[in-house]
Amino acid sequence: MKPSPVTTTLVAALAAVTASTLLAGCSSGSSGGAPGSAAAGGTVELEFWGWAPGYDQAVAKFNASHPNVRVTFGKTASGSKGGYTKMLTAAKAGNAPCLAQVGYETLPSFAAAGALTDISRYTGDAKSQFAEWTWKQVTIGGQTYGIPVDTAPMALFYRKDLFARYGITTPPVTWAEYAADAAKVHAADPTVYLGDFGNDAYNYAGLAWQAGAKWFGTGNDQWQVSLDSAANKKVAGYWQDLLDRKLLKADPSYDPSLYADLTDGKILSDVNAVWNAPTLAASVKSGAGQWAVAPMPVWDAANPAYGNDGGSATAVLKGCAHPKEAAEFATWMSTDPGSVGDLITVTGIYPAATSGLANPALGKPDPFFGGQVIFDVFRAASAHIATDWQWGPTMTQTSTDLGDGLGRAGTGGATLPGVLADVQGKTVAGLKQQGLAVAGG
Repeated sequence: MKPSPVTTTLVAALAAVTASTLLAGCSSGSSGGAPGSAAAGGTVELEFWGWAPGYDQAVAKFNASHPNVRVTFGKTASGSKGGYTKMLTAAKAGNAPCLAQVGYETLPSFAAAGALTDISRYTGDAKSQFAEWTWKQVTIGGQTYGIPVDTAPMALFYRKDLFARYGITTPPVTWAEYAADAAKVHAADPTVYLGDFGNDAYNYAGLAWQAGAKWFGTGNDQWQVSLDSAANKKVAGYWQDLLDRKLLKADPSYDPSLYADLTDGKILSDVNAVWNAPTLAASVKSGAGQWAVAPMPVWDAANPAYGNDGGSATAVLKGCAHPKEAAEFATWMSTDPGSVGDLITVTGIYPAATSGLANPALGKPDPFFGGQVIFDVFRAASAHIATDWQWGPTMTQTSTDLGDGLGRAGTGGATLPGVLADVQGKTVAGLKQQGLAVAGG
């Protein structure tokens, strides 16, 4: 069947997939027999793939309190490093797990591939328990494919002692101040940098999101791609200027070289999402007590806006034999106070469930950050994050192309404006290849 045109305003454009493909769901699967059946002894068995630390603890808590459903957690590589490929391959082969950790940005691509099961009939009043914009992230064309877990407000992680050493008495409030501080630090010691320019496309997306520089939209039954818009060029121009002046290190994102430079005091800060807190604590142990969290720099101090880098869902994959129980577990994991408390502490999430915002774990001082209650920073930022950001159905390709370009720009092999123009063209071509209508193309 020829793909139908885009008809919704969310990522829902997955109109590229027929309803029969999107709803393909219960003919096969690794999570137990025919739909609605249970394993021997009356226990429903569910398999759950993901990579985030702390998910296994949530599973253990669920199993202890739900004797009729047993979830087995299988750890995969992170989505961008092979986890998503494994999930999609399994879905295509008909032996996928019932449940999977899937980022909001990738969910549309899974739907376009026919790799998800619609669980709308099993979610009950779950929608009312979540921030409205996060529910929209898991609902495509009126069908719900998972349960939101978290959002990912961004902030500035920085070394208090090293900022003081280089005469930075307060963290930069604006990007203009950030650039000035970067110049000050590098002038004092050419081997030291205020920050790093990595190659993570989604971190860069958070910077674009903050500036209102959207990448995808829909209208008139067409996709609109705007990676090289004026707003995006503004963001690219800012970071290109810092790169041209050699004011940033260019370690690859989340690479051992980055954590070595953070440990050695060669990089003094990191603009990143809330979930970076436990990663930083585990990777830069010698700096315990000296790190702090401040709001990420903004473009306009009088009208602050912040970025979001991530957020994920517990998705139900194609072939799940027990979608009702899968939806039950996914909802429980995101709303149970004990589960959410572990996810906050171990995984570093900022809850998507509104009840989670009152979880005591958000108010605990963090020893790695000198006893600071770091979630206060992310709570304040969340109130100033635009909720109309839209992902497209080719983000796997777009993020790969952009990540490659960011890496080249960091080492001087390309310019950011040029990278955006290149990714714009490749993204439009990718949408056309899927049979989707694209404005201007």
